[in-house]
Amino acid sequence: MSAVADGIQRLVVVGGSLAGLRAAEAARQAGFRGDITVVSAEEEHPYDRPALSKQCLLDGVEAPTLRDDDPATGLGVTWLAGRGATGLDTSARQVVVGEERVDYDALVVATGTRPRQLPGLPAATGIVTLRDARDVPALRAGLGPGKRLTIIGAGIIGAEIATAARKLGAEVTLIEAAPVPLQRALGRHLGLLFSEWHGESGVDLRLGASVQAVEADGGAVARVVLGDGSVIPTDTLLVSIGVVPNTEWLVGSGVELAGDGSVLCDEFLETSVPGVFAAGDVISWPNAHTGLTARLETWTSANEQGSVAGENAVVRVEDRQPYSTVPYFWSDWYGHRIQFTGVVTDREPEVVFGSVESRKWVALFEDGGKVVGALAVNEPSKIMKDRRRIREGMSWDEVREIYRALSARVAVGAS
Repeated sequence: MSAVADGIQRLVVVGGSLAGLRAAEAARQAGFRGDITVVSAEEEHPYDRPALSKQCLLDGVEAPTLRDDDPATGLGVTWLAGRGATGLDTSARQVVVGEERVDYDALVVATGTRPRQLPGLPAATGIVTLRDARDVPALRAGLGPGKRLTIIGAGIIGAEIATAARKLGAEVTLIEAAPVPLQRALGRHLGLLFSEWHGESGVDLRLGASVQAVEADGGAVARVVLGDGSVIPTDTLLVSIGVVPNTEWLVGSGVELAGDGSVLCDEFLETSVPGVFAAGDVISWPNAHTGLTARLETWTSANEQGSVAGENAVVRVEDRQPYSTVPYFWSDWYGHRIQFTGVVTDREPEVVFGSVESRKWVALFEDGGKVVGALAVNEPSKIMKDRRRIREGMSWDEVREIYRALSARVAVGAS
């Protein structure tokens, strides 16, 4: 059984979103009774970010909070809201918060990411990104009937916002620089397949397109000019071209950063500085399951990593647990739930249950005789079973046989 390490009386968590909250909760659950301070740049209590591009845009509601209570009271922590960290002194073991310094014995970095900016944008209204709850009102104002929304970036967030915009009656143009959207996340075959959904839903999808200029009239965005010379009239421009880790405050601290600015961690989510851990979108770490050192920008990984980092930060070294995972994410497009787990391969996935035409199906990726990835469309009961099968290393033949038998039972029931 894990035990709290001697000499750790003060835990500081920098970042008050999902990973940071889970870190504080896990430390308490591990039996840590010392002082916990959460340094959060946001004013709001921790909320569920995936809702921002879904029901918050569609219904104008606030994002659901991640706890029913005030986390400061419920966890017995000091919550410094609206006060982001500005530096880290690892020699003195202090987090710099403006003019204040917060002492720590153990530290968890969970500062997340922010949207990447498109260079050369004019200083004009109507140009937005979507990262936190404060971004929603300006974006939603541009999604009514007759409004013209242009989205740069056809990734998961871009597709979800296109979905909401079309449901609210806006005209949508979706611009993607790559010839295949989401190829890194879903592979070429699925990327091409899902790109067809945009056109079916009335979205003007431009693939392999470059942005030459963004122009404004009267201080408001007015049009986007593409590299081929075409002009897209625009009332609202959403830039969704990836994210940048929030790690500038760590420069010079001794915490090693990767080339993309993310925090490098070991398998226990400890950084290059002993006693400093990290979790969430901000980290790159060696995932034993995939064999890759990389970031995972998903709700699931932030949720899991926060818990592991928070516990490892306060327990004895011998009680620390390594973190590895079978990646998982979900998305909602045009009334359909897409779920993916594992990794993609270069070869085309095989549909093993349902049919693409019915919009209810499961497809599997194979590598080395094993199932390494699974995608489910409108089949939510299937994906977590496949995630477990991938984790356990079940063979391709075994999993295909499971789905063959399931398909046979469904066929008998329908006859």
